[in-house]
Amino acid sequence: MNKYIKTFKSTLFPLFFCIQVYVSFGQVNKSYSKEVETKITQVENNLSGWVQIGDTPIKWTLAERMKFYHANGVSIAVIKDYKIEWAKGFGWADSAEERPVTTTTLFQAGSNSKSLNSVGVLKLAQEGKVDLYSDINNYLHSWKFPYDSLSKGKKITLANLLSHTAGLTVHGFPGYEKGDTLPTLIQVLNGQKPANTDAIRSMYEPSLKYEYSGGGTTISQLIVQDVTGQPYDKYMWENVLKPLGMTYSFYTQPPDADKQNLLATGYYNNGKAVKGKYHIYPEQAAAGLWTNPTDLSKYVIETQLALEGKSQKVLSKKMTELRLTPYKDSSAGLGVFIINKNGIKYFTHGGVDEGFVSQYVGSITGDYGVVVMTNTYNTALFNEIINSVAKIYNWKNFYSPVVKREIIVPDSLLQTYIGKYKIGNDTLLILSKTDGMYLDVGNDEKWKIHFADITHFFVLEQNLDLHFVSDTTKKIIGFTLNKETAMKIE
Repeated sequence: MNKYIKTFKSTLFPLFFCIQVYVSFGQVNKSYSKEVETKITQVENNLSGWVQIGDTPIKWTLAERMKFYHANGVSIAVIKDYKIEWAKGFGWADSAEERPVTTTTLFQAGSNSKSLNSVGVLKLAQEGKVDLYSDINNYLHSWKFPYDSLSKGKKITLANLLSHTAGLTVHGFPGYEKGDTLPTLIQVLNGQKPANTDAIRSMYEPSLKYEYSGGGTTISQLIVQDVTGQPYDKYMWENVLKPLGMTYSFYTQPPDADKQNLLATGYYNNGKAVKGKYHIYPEQAAAGLWTNPTDLSKYVIETQLALEGKSQKVLSKKMTELRLTPYKDSSAGLGVFIINKNGIKYFTHGGVDEGFVSQYVGSITGDYGVVVMTNTYNTALFNEIINSVAKIYNWKNFYSPVVKREIIVPDSLLQTYIGKYKIGNDTLLILSKTDGMYLDVGNDEKWKIHFADITHFFVLEQNLDLHFVSDTTKKIIGFTLNKETAMKIE
C-alpha cells in the first residue's frame, strides 16, 4: 500500500469470492433476542463515511461495502452496559477453504498489540518491579540502549516508550514470511540481519514530542523479559490475557500448530492471499497479538470497569487512570489514544498487519464500545462500521459527518488533471473512467473523486485534504495530500 496513504488511514482489500452470496453465516453465529437482532440488522444497513454530500446522508449496507472493498471477512463485537451485547462474523476466514468467519476466528491485531502490552508493563509498575519514569537501561540486562548525542543527555523512560515520546526510530514492522529466518529480539533492536528493519535508535531527545515508534514498544518487550525472566508471550498470557478472560488470544510467534484452524488468512486488495496466509512478528509487543473482537472487548470492558473502580483483574483504578491520561502529547496515553468527540472522550487504538486491519473504541465515561477486525488491508471499512454502530446505538456526538457540496467541473479542465504524480518514492494516478475521475493510490485501490470546487476535491473512503496546485501560468503541477505535495511527472 502506498506509504503516504497508509499513514493517513485511521490509524491504517481482498477477495470478494462469494461475498455477494454469503455475507453473513447464520449457521455459525449466535442467535440473540428479537430486539438485539433488530439492532444487528440496523448496523448492517447503515454504514457511513466521514463525509455527507449535500443534504442526503450517505448510507450503505455491509454487504455493499464488503463487495466494494473486496473484503474477505469481518468480525464485530458491540459493547453495551459493560457487556458484549452481540458478536458476529461475516464472510470468509479463508475463501479457498470456504471457511467462514465465526466469533472465535482469530485475526492479527497489529498495533492493537500495543494496548495489551501497556497493561502488562503497567502491571510490573503497579507491583513496584519497574519505575515508569526511570532510565530504561536500569531494567535492560541482555541489551542496553545506546544513547548518543541526539538524545542530548536525556534518558528514555518506560512512560516515553508507551506514549511514543521517546524520540525513537522505526514506525512499524512488516513481519516475516513463513520459512524466513527469524531474527532474535536483540537483532531487531540493532537492525542486524536477518532483521528487515533499521536499528532502533534516537531521532531526537526524549519527551520533546510525539513520534509513533513501534521500535520503542519493542524495547518494552525486552524489558518485560529481562525483568520477569520469562518469555514475553508466557508473561502476557499468565498476567494479562488469562486474567482478562481473553482465553482464545496469544502473543506466541509463530502460532502453535493446534491454533491453525482458528486463524484467519490475510488478504491484499487484489484478492491475493498473504504468502503463507500471514506474516510472523517476533516484535510481539508491537504487532504480534492474535485475538478476536470478543476477546478484545473483554479488555475494553475491564478498562472501563477498572476506571470506575468496579474491577481490578489486572490494573487498579489509579493505574488505569494513568494509562488513559495523555502523556506529553494531547492524545497519546500509555499504549492507547484518547479522542475527543465533541466533548465526549473515548480510548482507542488501531492495528495493521500484513493482510489484516482492526480498531477498537471504548467510552471513557460510559459503558459502551465496539471492536472490528478484518482480514482485509483497508481501514476505511472498519471506520464505516464503527460509524454505523455509533449511529444505531446513539453514541452522543460521535458521528458528525462533514457536509460538502459537489460541483460539476468542465471536461476541458478535468483533462488537465489526468496524469502521473510522484510523492516520495511512490506514484499516484489521476485517471478518467466512464463514471468519473479517480485517484489511483496503488495496490488496485482507486477512489472516485468528488469536486467541492474546481481545484479542491475529496474522496468518500478517506478524510484527506486534497487540492490541485498550479504554477503562475495556471498549469497543473501537482496536488496536496494532507500537507504533502504529489508533483505531476506526466
